[in-house]
Amino acid sequence: MNLIYFLLRSSWVMVAIAIVTGFLSGGSSAGLIALISSAATRTQTSPLTSIAWAFLGLVIIALITSIISQVMLVRLSQNAILQLRMRLSRQILASELSHLEQLGNSRLLATLTEDVQAVANAVYIIPFLCIDLAMVLGCLVYITWLSWLVLLILCCLIVVGIGSCQWLLNRGGKLLALARDDQDLLFKHFRTITEGVKELKLNYQRRQDFLLKNLQSTAVRFRRHNVDGLTLFATTTSWGKLLFFFAIGFLLFALPKLLTISSATLSGYILTFTYLMLPMDNIVSNLPQISKANVALQKIESLGLSLASRSELSTVPPTFNSAWHSLQLKSITHTYYTDQGENSFIFGPIDLTVYPQELIFIVGGNGSGKSTLAKLITGLYIPENGKILLDGQSIDQQNREWYRQHFSVVFSDFYLFRELVNSENTNLDTQAQHYLQQLQLDHKVKVENGRLSTTALSQGQRKRLALLTAYLEDRPIYLFDEWAADQDPVFKEVFYTQLLPELKNRGKTVLAISHDDRYFHLADRIIKLDYGKIDYSSTTAVQPTPTTRI
Repeated sequence: MNLIYFLLRSSWVMVAIAIVTGFLSGGSSAGLIALISSAATRTQTSPLTSIAWAFLGLVIIALITSIISQVMLVRLSQNAILQLRMRLSRQILASELSHLEQLGNSRLLATLTEDVQAVANAVYIIPFLCIDLAMVLGCLVYITWLSWLVLLILCCLIVVGIGSCQWLLNRGGKLLALARDDQDLLFKHFRTITEGVKELKLNYQRRQDFLLKNLQSTAVRFRRHNVDGLTLFATTTSWGKLLFFFAIGFLLFALPKLLTISSATLSGYILTFTYLMLPMDNIVSNLPQISKANVALQKIESLGLSLASRSELSTVPPTFNSAWHSLQLKSITHTYYTDQGENSFIFGPIDLTVYPQELIFIVGGNGSGKSTLAKLITGLYIPENGKILLDGQSIDQQNREWYRQHFSVVFSDFYLFRELVNSENTNLDTQAQHYLQQLQLDHKVKVENGRLSTTALSQGQRKRLALLTAYLEDRPIYLFDEWAADQDPVFKEVFYTQLLPELKNRGKTVLAISHDDRYFHLADRIIKLDYGKIDYSSTTAVQPTPTTRI
């Protein structure tokens, strides 16, 4: 996919109008050169007044068409960039979570930032390139009018120039593509710096190994590919200028000996070629940006196709079923893959049934599959085998969005939004303030118009705010992934002995991934995982509990 095709997909009518007006502007500018040459070499009997009026007319045409072309293409290009950003964002959100995890955050961020910006930068210069190209073509038409034989000679030079420049550009483009691949890895290392800065500061040897073996080696390779690619582009620019000056020298010194040319015609050639230097230089100088944009578009297209291949059906879900009776997982499995594509770990098969108003603890060692089970239960992972049933209804592509609305989840690697969401709660701020008091955060955080005043808190306090947002969603099933791990002993006690039972008393089903065995006796059921399978499930009788609200 190239830039022109990228713009044509947005609005081919606007592109056509912008390009036509751009060429009119450039052609008018070339016509001005012909008039200037004619006026400079006129005789006393030449009609200077008519030339002056023609000059004024061309100036007005060049000005108006230039403005129209640039304004239309600028508006079109910015709309195209907006659509590109939104399309990529929607594709990411619509893709399967497991596929996004395989792609990696580094690649997604590099595409959303660097690639889109490279396209935006190149698209911005397209209006000016259209005008420059029109100027070049217009000047060639004028040269043809002066002498078609000179045009044939210039065409030979142009063929040689384009062929040699294209070879250099292809070589440079391949190197820039390699540099773009290096950039994905660089983004990964940059994330290591921002997310692992504390550990790197505390361990000198680790820091040095990371800087020298990982970051520096990748950065040096990225620099080498960029330098080599841009050097070829710079060589292309210089080579193009050399050919240009060779053409001027040919006109000055060789052509008069080959053909009988008047001084007026020769002056017209020299003036035209001198005027051509600026647009030609602009065209050649902007080739690196165009090549970078084409590489970026290929990356964007590749990511888009990859995301589309694992896209989920996105529809407006109906209201969740608050009066559900059973949630069943029947022989579901999930496979993790290594970088080489070989099976490395198969989770399952899992058979599990969850009932309303249960308090279930999911336990097991590290790597036993607790978080994987949580993602499968909530519908974030799509099971490769088996099926999930809610009240006997099989969950598939058509109703998975609706199914997910039954869950409020706080993951161990949660993201905290400042905006509180519950369109049906007309008393959101008051209820949120009540929960802030219960979570002992009312002295640090306020809620106004459904927005938290701050999220710049400790990790444990941020998790309490995440719990607050889950409370306000008021979904039938709650899932907490190691929620109490960052809490102090006092609030950990509050979580297990007060908050979880209160949710259960409100008629909610609660699944809590936990290592806190001192509170296991509070659970109605304990599910222990071991190497991706249920080791045992201990169940106690669950008496119906009156539904109350806090």
